[in-house]
Amino acid sequence: MSDCNHNCEGCTVENCSSRIEKVKLNDRSFIKHTYAIVSGKGGVGKSFVTSMLASKFNKLNKKVGILDGDITGPSIPQSFNIHEQAYGDGNSLIFPAITKEGIKIISSNMLIANEDDPIIWRGGLASTLLLQFYKDVLWEDLDYLFIDMPPGTSDINLTAFQSIPLDGIIIVSTPQDLVSLIVKKAINMAKMMNIPIIGIIENMSYLTCPKCNEKIYLFGKSKLETYAKENNLKILGRLPLISETSVKIDNGEAVNVEINEFNEIVNKIMEEEK
Repeated sequence: MSDCNHNCEGCTVENCSSRIEKVKLNDRSFIKHTYAIVSGKGGVGKSFVTSMLASKFNKLNKKVGILDGDITGPSIPQSFNIHEQAYGDGNSLIFPAITKEGIKIISSNMLIANEDDPIIWRGGLASTLLLQFYKDVLWEDLDYLFIDMPPGTSDINLTAFQSIPLDGIIIVSTPQDLVSLIVKKAINMAKMMNIPIIGIIENMSYLTCPKCNEKIYLFGKSKLETYAKENNLKILGRLPLISETSVKIDNGEAVNVEINEFNEIVNKIMEEEK
């Protein structure tokens, strides 16, 4: 794959994303922008960032949907207090859950009778469900669809990069991960699949002292600028570590979380679309 230049006339690279036909939405849906939120490993706040981006764009009166692509480890429904099961029209369409704010959500957790039950599927089944969620869900008209991807470079990620017409990916990391090869693998996968990288968000970058308002860098001073320059990445923003945020997310109150830093992140994403 590393020899592919994505000029696919005469291309012989078997898995080149440019040579694989993209899946199409059902004829009752239209999506303007589709972004995948990715991370090199779990536990960095990828689903949190996905939830917050959806909430922020929703508050800007944009029509927003979330596809929970972390099939075996879904967490998006919990963030929005969604506990209902998905249902369909009896043919091919699947109806998403809709929050009271109007955010449309689909997740594998909405397909099982007991949401505490584990989803133990092989990669092929999970990848197939991901594509079904994209093309068979009645999204109707959306300005933004955010896909919360599983961490790493699994079969599901490969399927999404190859088959879903993405406008780009947003990478989520933490300060201590930047020194490892974990994030680099995700970056290289996107580049090899010819998927634009919108930028990187550093989560848990610091916490603010409640007494003096000084920033405390729990994982050491960030090297994000150096890392972004070396990898030709745009820095979308740095997010503070706020304990109250975790409580609200766990209680299904993602729409009530206010973090000022997301305003700049949203503006930068919209700038990329111009």
